Amino acid sequence: QVQLVESGGGLVQAGGSLRLSCAYSGRTFSSYAMGWFRQAPGKEREFVSAITQISTTYYTDSVKGRFTISRDNAKNTVYLQMNSLKPEDTAVYYCAAKSGLNYYTYKHTYDYWGQGTQVTVSS
Repeated sequence: QVQLVESGGGLVQAGGSLRLSCAYSGRTFSSYAMGWFRQAPGKEREFVSAITQISTTYYTDSVKGRFTISRDNAKNTVYLQMNSLKPEDTAVYYCAAKSGLNYYTYKHTYDYWGQGTQVTVSS
């Protein structure tokens, strides 16, 4: 059984930085693509970033140049470095894992989800 546990969220001022971590346990981590999604109050869960099994990365337009996703297969962990944070980045951030290839930006293709971590950016 795969389990994902996010950490690193918190309250930060606009322009600040946070690094989210997602610890993975279960089957071979390197065989899964990993994604970060976020959900603001009253809104649908949306794609933020993904990293494939071969470390190709994807970002939604609003975070390009500010967020960086990475993975450490030795530690079974995926990270999301968030810089130049804006109030509109405020949301619960979820880590997710998917097997297979393609459709990395589509939340319904992910097999496992973490419980989420709150990120709040004050203006």
